[in-house]
Amino acid sequence: MKTRVVSGIILVVIMAACLFAGPILWNPLFIGISFIGLYELYRVFQMERTILGILGYVAVLCYDGMVILGYQKEANLLAILTLIAFLCAYVIFFPKFDAIKVFAGFSGFIYVGVFLSYMIRIRSLPDGFLYTLLVFICSWLNDTAAYFSGMLFGKHKLAPVLSPKKTVEGFVGGILAATLVGGLYGFLFGDYIRAIHNPTVAFAVACGIGAVISVVGDLAASAIKRNYEIKDYGTLIPGHGGIMDRFDSIIIIAPVIYVCILMFTK
Repeated sequence: MKTRVVSGIILVVIMAACLFAGPILWNPLFIGISFIGLYELYRVFQMERTILGILGYVAVLCYDGMVILGYQKEANLLAILTLIAFLCAYVIFFPKFDAIKVFAGFSGFIYVGVFLSYMIRIRSLPDGFLYTLLVFICSWLNDTAAYFSGMLFGKHKLAPVLSPKKTVEGFVGGILAATLVGGLYGFLFGDYIRAIHNPTVAFAVACGIGAVISVVGDLAASAIKRNYEIKDYGTLIPGHGGIMDRFDSIIIIAPVIYVCILMFTK
């Protein structure tokens, strides 16, 4: 537990410093997180050092580069071209790779690379510093609140096969906490947010939705581990596992928060 707490504090400090510094550190940080996360996922499918893995890594770097430079439409086109590239590799090297690995390779690029690029997109928005914190309210604060709610009131298992410790009470407690903190956050900092109409309501709704999606992301990542009988995706973060173990919910929350921000933009 001590190792987990210490490494967690170090991770928070690094994330906070990069977030405060802005795109100059934030963008490289999430390019690196995307790259390592994709490597960990590909390792599950035993394709991390194959041509399929290389295609995925290159696609992530190019996609993030286009997002950073503002070429959004071109980035969408790249996603389509990436699928074609995976299919070409499938045909050219057949029967070296089976269909599962080919589509896992492309899905991994979307799941990790494209979804995490929304952390870069959110930070680049006007008032992006404040918006980015919503993702962590939905993920890490939700996790903490769910843990303590489950400990205090948990009686009914939420997903006994995938995550025996998760309870319905913890699930509800996490959502309520994220919603309330999101609303309070919007109320306290609403005067500094120019583009959002009624930040209190907007942030409460965004964090409530994000908290629900957070659990889906967490359980989906756990399901992959159960399917392939692994404990953790990696060992990069002592006490937590790998990037995929710590950022599994953030991966799926980021695009949801981005869409919510756009919905509430004046």
